[in-house]
Amino acid sequence: MGKGMIYIYTGDGRGKSPAALGRAVQAAAEGQAVVIIQFLKGKGLSDSEFIRRMEPEIKLFHFEKSDENYAELPDEKKKEEIRNIRNGINFARKVLMTGECDLLILDEVLGLIEKDIITVDDLKALIECHGETNVILTGISLKDEICMLADEVSKIETVKFKVWE
Repeated sequence: MGKGMIYIYTGDGRGKSPAALGRAVQAAAEGQAVVIIQFLKGKGLSDSEFIRRMEPEIKLFHFEKSDENYAELPDEKKKEEIRNIRNGINFARKVLMTGECDLLILDEVLGLIEKDIITVDDLKALIECHGETNVILTGISLKDEICMLADEVSKIETVKFKVWE
């Protein structure tokens, strides 16, 4: 087997997480094991019956305890969630070190840098141990140092937005 690839979905447009989920479904359909770890999304997809039906091929993890989005939390709750988020980063490291999956998606991990929850060096150290595992990182803003580590970067922008009725 070869070295895994690093993919980044970034930009201020809508659709980064759905694009990553699409890749997860595609990988699972090919018989690959997928782990998704979501950050900064409140409950995110953690209560989704649809996602649960995809187990064991696609496993979803969420370490934050609050139902609210991180940005909406009071400072004291944010401190607690930072500890939970760091547990999620440590779990991601374990997944990569053990080769537990073929594809690891770190959904909204780039936002952790923007919010000073982790550093660029923390993320670089994490993805440098990916070995044969493909990794997808998502988030709105992308630092040049992280961009340089990627094999492929997709920038998603919204050209027009209309609410469905």
